[in-house]
Amino acid sequence: MKQALGFKPVPMAIAVAIGLLIWFVVPVPAGVTANAWHLLALFVATITAIIGKAMPIGALSILAIALVALTGVTSDRPATAIADALSSFSSPLIWLIGVAIMISRALLKTGLGARIGYVFISLFGKRTLGVGYALAAAELTLAPVTPSNTARGGGIIHPIMRGIADSFDSDPEKGTQGRIGKYLALVNYHANPITSAMFITATAPNPLIVELVAKASGSQVRLSWGTWALAMLLPGLVALALMPLVIYLLHPPEIRRTPDAAGFAREKLRERGPVSRDEKILLGVFALLLLLWAGVPERLLGPGWAVEATTAAFVGLGLLLLTGVLEWDDLLKEKSAWDTVVWFSALVMMATFLNKLGLIAWLSSSLEGVIESLGLDWIAACSLLMLAYLYAHYMFASTTAHITAMFAAFYGAGLALGAPPFLFALLMAAASNIMMTLTHYATGTSPVIFGSGYTTLAEWWKTGFVMSLVLIAVWVLVGATWWKLLGYW
Repeated sequence: MKQALGFKPVPMAIAVAIGLLIWFVVPVPAGVTANAWHLLALFVATITAIIGKAMPIGALSILAIALVALTGVTSDRPATAIADALSSFSSPLIWLIGVAIMISRALLKTGLGARIGYVFISLFGKRTLGVGYALAAAELTLAPVTPSNTARGGGIIHPIMRGIADSFDSDPEKGTQGRIGKYLALVNYHANPITSAMFITATAPNPLIVELVAKASGSQVRLSWGTWALAMLLPGLVALALMPLVIYLLHPPEIRRTPDAAGFAREKLRERGPVSRDEKILLGVFALLLLLWAGVPERLLGPGWAVEATTAAFVGLGLLLLTGVLEWDDLLKEKSAWDTVVWFSALVMMATFLNKLGLIAWLSSSLEGVIESLGLDWIAACSLLMLAYLYAHYMFASTTAHITAMFAAFYGAGLALGAPPFLFALLMAAASNIMMTLTHYATGTSPVIFGSGYTTLAEWWKTGFVMSLVLIAVWVLVGATWWKLLGYW
């Protein structure tokens, strides 16, 4: 029977109550305008509704756009207010992610994503540890062109992982998950946050970080696709090298040698036959995109050959449509892309105007005052900010909601406390992905893999916490040193 309402009453009531409380009851602090405070009320109510899953995030975003325009918190003129509410739909970064999700649909349609996974398994799958590294390598290969980390880790890699586990009769329903399945499931999952941190286009919220960093730093720090990829390359590779080993020590599999895994992968490749025309075209388009996103033509031929990242994405999508690898109906069916464009635009719009109206500066100043009272130097103070930001994710079921709610204020406070802008931006960007390790509800990939039953809740949380410590150490020690050598700070 169809639900009578389009929302969940209890979480929606809580969100509305919190918004009304901030708007009408809590006094507007000194130094904050009434419009800024009222926009904060709408913003907090929206984030609360997202956390409580009162409605799908896209539907909540439509309501947020309507309320921002209707209440006139950005402008007293109705025409300007609706233009402000819709302003982020023209953001190139938002369309970069939307178009990249559409392009990534071709991985599933052509079967290229699964083929890449099986190729790595066939090469490195003679030992269980090798299978773990093969899964991580497949994740890394797909990450630059798969902005949905859930589609990548849960939709492409996870079925491959389950097929391998099944081939060794490692089945949670039989109580044999400890043979190999538990280990592979945890590697499958923990590769996902690492690869998500390595490219702007590896997970949807990363472009939001780029926008927030640019605004908070007064455009002093602008993270291009190539800059982000180069910065995250070394710490990401070190993290991917360590992760399967750490999980191997935490949850040693009963089966250590797996020659059948390589044979299983080769059999799957034989079933798929030779690389198809569409797969070859898709590989060519991916290669072109990576060259353009990395700025290779500009470096080799001069500034006149520069191609903006979103333009490159549209070119790639156009080529896939022209060659018939994708059809327009495929794009219409790609609901996650259109959904992302809508909710991203709404959240970026609200964050932008909170910054323009001075609210973010006020929040950052307040945080700065609290940290300063502890008498810490900037290194200790910013470490505290980053750790508080990261582990606050235990309270969030959405990386987007978490980043939108907290990133700008914490990053701004770090700058005010003396952190080098580029260094702190990269550390906070890394933390925004590392936090996915923590819980079974941390991001869209986690319930997919946790729900397959290979681990207990206690095992998942323990592994997540340990991996968060390992990844923080890698990005702080290896990352900061690497960025110093690159001259980023």
